[in-house]
Order: sequence, then structure tokens, then C-alpha cells
Amino acid sequence: MSKVEAHIDLSAYLGGDRGPYTSWDPVNRPMIRHWCEAMGDDNPIYRDDAAAREAGFDGIVAPPTMLQAWTMRGIREQRPPGSDARDPFEVLTALENMGYKAVVAVNCEQEYLRYPGEGDRLYYRSTIESISEQKRTALGVGFFVTELSTYFNQRDEAVATMRFRVFKFAPHERPGAAPSGEGGPSRPAAVTRMRPVRNRDTAFFWEGVDAGELRIQRCQGCQTLRHPPAPACPECQSLDWDHIRASGRGVLYSFVTMHYPEIPPFDYPNLIALVELEEGTRLVSNLVGVSRRDVRIGMPVQLEFSEVEPGFRLHRFRVLGGD
Repeated sequence: MSKVEAHIDLSAYLGGDRGPYTSWDPVNRPMIRHWCEAMGDDNPIYRDDAAAREAGFDGIVAPPTMLQAWTMRGIREQRPPGSDARDPFEVLTALENMGYKAVVAVNCEQEYLRYPGEGDRLYYRSTIESISEQKRTALGVGFFVTELSTYFNQRDEAVATMRFRVFKFAPHERPGAAPSGEGGPSRPAAVTRMRPVRNRDTAFFWEGVDAGELRIQRCQGCQTLRHPPAPACPECQSLDWDHIRASGRGVLYSFVTMHYPEIPPFDYPNLIALVELEEGTRLVSNLVGVSRRDVRIGMPVQLEFSEVEPGFRLHRFRVLGGD
């Protein structure tokens, strides 16, 4: 019986209450400073006591977007002392054992209830809020799983909530592949890349990629450049905008090397770059022309376009002087 026809009861994984999952360190200035520097966030309430008090706080506060940074596991997957040893996403392991081995993050929704203050010790509790019925998508057949995490401080005051949704799936079989049990085991499917969503805010960018141009949104009110595209200017709140054509020259501002989980159809290790363009904005793309062992912050890079699949082009950056 195929996975599409099989009835799989996952109700045992719904609901529940797991946690606490604690933080390694209290909210502290060095981590706030590193985060703000990386994100280009100059809000003074994150670094200056006087500015924070003037805004109504007892002292400096942390950016709400740092929420996950305080409680993430270490590089060896260990959790801080006092944390629940159970996996909050145990259902994903169960689905993997059933043959749904691929995973892709779908979306993340965060709601902020209060600012974490310096010295706060955060923790979160987790529940599986929903599991969809089996779905067939362009990637494959599987299940959408939503985890709800609620974050608290040491006074057990709710700080924020986060809904993290993933799709755990079995990729489609390639056309002509032998079905399981008929002529040997079936081969994994050839999974294509998901196409970007084109809407009123982003269509200009992807039309530029189609035309071999890197287009950056510009506010017509204050001339501030911004990326990713958004309907309103974060500086002056104007809704009027146009775009410029960027040169494509820049430097490597930051990068990560993605090893796991391996998500079709990407090649691994996968070099993901945050590039600072000479116009001043930053954008995320892939990095080519350099070994992952030789990547260095500040490397000069140049934009290029590549047809990653027939009829589908994407932008990427090549290290100047590389292969």
C-alpha cells in the first residue's frame, strides 16, 4: 500500500506539554551587541540605559527577534541544565521512521508580548498544535506539523509565542522509476526547487532576475534603499517606492555552511552568504567559486545569474579571484 493510500494516525503526538527548555545564559549585553551588529539594528534601547529608561524600561532590553537565540541547543545538540530531555518535535522522528525522510521549513510566526530585559532568564514550553492530514504537494507527499512554543522569563511571565511549521514528506518518485517491490527498491524522486512567491511587493525583484538585473527597492520619500522588499519604508513610513539597478558588486558580510538536514534539491555542503552590496543593502544568496574551507568575511564578490533548472534563473555571488 502506498503512503498516499495508507491511513496514518498521528493523534498521539498532538497537544501535550513539554518543557521547560531553558537558556544557557541570562539576557546579556555582549550577545545583544553581536546580534544588533549582525542585523544592522541601531535602536538605542538595546545598548543605552538612558535611552531605554526614557522609553519606559528599567534598563536596556533585547531585540524581540533574538527570541530563539537564548534557548537554542549547543553545537553538539546538548541542552542547558534543567531542560526537559524529551524532543519537542518527536513526531518528526516518527514520520521519518515511516518513510517521510525529507523536511522543509514552511513558515514561522512570532508574537511578542514583552521585551526581555537584561538579566532575564528565558525558557520555553512546547506543544504540537496541529498535524495536517496527508497532503500531496509539488515536493512530495507528507504532513504539515506546527509546533507552538511559549517563552517565559524567570518570573513565569509570558514573553512571546512562536509557531514553527514544517513539512515532513516523502519526495515524489521519478517518472519511470521502479515502484517499491517491483524490480527492486524505488529511487528517490527528482525534486525541483520551490518557485519564489511573486506579489505586488516582490514581483519587480524577480522580474529583474529574469532580465539579468539585481533590483533594490528605494523609498521615494527619503530615498532609503531596502531589502527584502516591503510595502512601507522603515525610516519614514512612506508607501511610495521605486527601485534601482544595483551594480552587483559587494563583500561577504557573513555566511553559514549548511550540512544538515539535507533538503532536496540542494547540493551539500551548501554555502549560504549574506552579501553587503556596495550600495549599502544586504541580501542572502548562494556563494560559489570558493571552497568552504577558504571562505573569509570581507571577501569581494560579484553577482551572477545561473539557470538552476530549465527555465528558472536565480542570482548568486562568485568570489572574485576564485574558480
